[in-house]
Amino acid sequence: MAHRAPHLASQTAIFSPSVARAAASTAKDWAYVDSWLKAKYQTYTPPHAPPSFERNPETLRCLLALASHNEAADEERDQLARIQEAALAEVKTIKAEKELRRRATEEDGQVDGELIVDRVMEALGDGLPREGKTALDAMANMAVELGMAYPTPESLGSKFVGLQGRAFELEQTIERVAMLQRYLDAESEIMDRFVDDVQGDAYRAPEDLAKQNLELQREIKTMSAKIPELKQQVASLQKSVGMPKLTVENVKKDENEYLELLARKKHLDNQLKAFAGLPPDVDAARAVLESLRTQLRKATERRDTVFEGLVERESPVKNRRRRP
Repeated sequence: MAHRAPHLASQTAIFSPSVARAAASTAKDWAYVDSWLKAKYQTYTPPHAPPSFERNPETLRCLLALASHNEAADEERDQLARIQEAALAEVKTIKAEKELRRRATEEDGQVDGELIVDRVMEALGDGLPREGKTALDAMANMAVELGMAYPTPESLGSKFVGLQGRAFELEQTIERVAMLQRYLDAESEIMDRFVDDVQGDAYRAPEDLAKQNLELQREIKTMSAKIPELKQQVASLQKSVGMPKLTVENVKKDENEYLELLARKKHLDNQLKAFAGLPPDVDAARAVLESLRTQLRKATERRDTVFEGLVERESPVKNRRRRP
C-alpha cells in the first residue's frame, strides 16, 4: 500500500480540473501560434515551414504578444488601404462625372462655370513653380492641421500668429516655473545645510533659547491684540481722508502734470543760467550786478558814439558841403 501512494498522487494531479483547464488553454494558445507562424511563412517565396524552437511558457508569451501586435498592425493597414481605395474610387467617380458633364456641355454648346474653375485651378497648379507648389502644399497641410475648412492667407496667418503668441506665453510660463524651481532648490539646499548643522554633534543650542522663545511669543500676542485697533484706525482714516482710487485716467493726469512740471523746471533752469557765477550773498550779488550794469551802460554809450561818428563821416549831406 505504501508503494502505491505516489502513483495515486500523480494520477490525482494529472486529472485535476484546474490542471486540465490550464493544459487545454496552453494547447489552444500553441495551436494559434503555430497557425499564425505557418501563415506568415507561407507568404515567403518559396513558402517553407517555420523553424523549430524551444516550447516553454516564456516563448509562448512572447509569440502571443507578437501575434497580437502583428494582427493589430495588419488590421490598421487593411483599414487604411480600404479608406484609400474608397477615396480613390470617389475621386475617379468625380472625375468621370466631370468628364461626362464637360462632354455634354461641349455638345450642347453651353458653358459650365464649375468646369471652368476646375480647369483654371488645374492650369494654375501645373503652371506653379516648385517653390509655389511647396508653399501651396504647406498652406494646405497647415489648414488640415488647424481644422480650417475654407482657409485664406489672412486667416491662416492670424491663426498662426495666435499659436505663436500662445507658444510664447507657454515658454514664459515654463521659464517662470523653472525660475521658481531653482529658487525652491536653493532654499531647500539652505534648509538641508541648516538641518545638517543642527543635527550635527558640533551644534549647541543657545542657553537662553527658551527665554527668547517666550519673549517672541509675548511680542506676537501683543501685536496680534493691536491688529484690530490698527484696522479700525485705517478704516477711519480712509473714511475721513478718502483714499483716491487708482485708475488709468488718474495715472495719465498725474503723468501730464509731471511733464508740465519738468518743462517749467527746464525753463527756470535756463533763466538761472544767466545768473551763474554770482556769489551766494545777496548784497554781494547785487554789487556785482550793478557793476555789470555800469559796464553795460558804458559799452552802450561807446557803441552809440562810434555809430554816430560813422554816420556823420559817411553822410552824403556833409560831403556836399565840403565840395565848394
